[in-house]
Amino acid sequence: MSFAPSEEQEELASTVRRLLDRRSDSAAVRGAVAEPPGYDTDLWRTLCDQVGVAALAVPEEYGGAGFSLCETHVVLEQLGAALTPGPLLGSAVLAAQALLLSGDTRACERLLPGIAEGTSVAALAWAGEDSRWRTDRCGVRAARESGGWALCGTATLVLDGADADVLLAVAETGTEGLGLFEVDPADARLRRTGTPAMDTTLRLARIDFDGVPALPLLLDAGPALETLHDIAAVAITALQVGAARRGMDMTVAHCKERVQFGRPLGSFQALKHRMADMLVQVETAQAVSWAAAVSAAERQPDLPRRAALAKAWCSEALNHVAAEAVQLHGGIAVTWEHDAQMIFKRAHSTSQLFGQSHEHRQRLFRLLEPASAAAPVAS
Repeated sequence: MSFAPSEEQEELASTVRRLLDRRSDSAAVRGAVAEPPGYDTDLWRTLCDQVGVAALAVPEEYGGAGFSLCETHVVLEQLGAALTPGPLLGSAVLAAQALLLSGDTRACERLLPGIAEGTSVAALAWAGEDSRWRTDRCGVRAARESGGWALCGTATLVLDGADADVLLAVAETGTEGLGLFEVDPADARLRRTGTPAMDTTLRLARIDFDGVPALPLLLDAGPALETLHDIAAVAITALQVGAARRGMDMTVAHCKERVQFGRPLGSFQALKHRMADMLVQVETAQAVSWAAAVSAAERQPDLPRRAALAKAWCSEALNHVAAEAVQLHGGIAVTWEHDAQMIFKRAHSTSQLFGQSHEHRQRLFRLLEPASAAAPVAS
């Protein structure tokens, strides 16, 4: 197993980074989140057309580029460093991988080409009103009707759900357990409401289903959802690593420039130690995150353990770096005009998505116990 990106993946990172340096600086990010749909559609179009970011992990037979989740991971880390909003996580990772895991060839042939091109934005409604992405129950119920299936209930924290062109939903089916369904996002019996997030670069929604007709893609979806949960958790760690590096870099730059008592802040030994600790957090988080990404891309049997470890470690690493960035920037860090508060909000928001640190540590301990049975994911 390689614990570092290849030369080609490094070049991909460099290409995305150069584009984001030109098109997604702090002012551009703030402007994008202030206007519908909450991200720069022109930049998203450029990322899809020129780099193919949405197509990287989609097989060629479905209109994708035929690479892997590792390449998507590389892009997500760069987007995380720039704090760039966009539908890559919700559409090209979560929803696209749900379609692939469903095994429904017709649905993949019909929906994935648009997702891969970036012309369609897809969303997966999964978390219940308890704001947890569980693999044993959820807040939406599916009932058989004479013409097929219908969904009732509520899903929360749906990434890109307010404006999605393609909408998938996880629902309880009764005897079959959890199922994966496709619904028409324009159906009048479906209500979508945007949900403000602490991290303004994340676009979340609440979706209420009231007898919405649904097309089943996979009825016994429990095992597939467990894999999808791991994939999503690993993808989030890429955003966290990128944001952590951004927080460290801006803090080091500030401490080189800020003068106190006639000396740059960075010349004080105590602050050198703290910045060295930040570097350790960033480098270890990146290594753990990449190892989990390789396991996700290759569907290795150690994916549940690596995903749990990566999500717990990277969440805490980013929270540590964000807290240090705020403190070492002083009072300026808590002002709206400075980007340190954006790193802080990214840290707290991503720590909640697809399981908090303590939940993933508990899961990791269970997975490491040979005699214990694998418990359902409940985060």
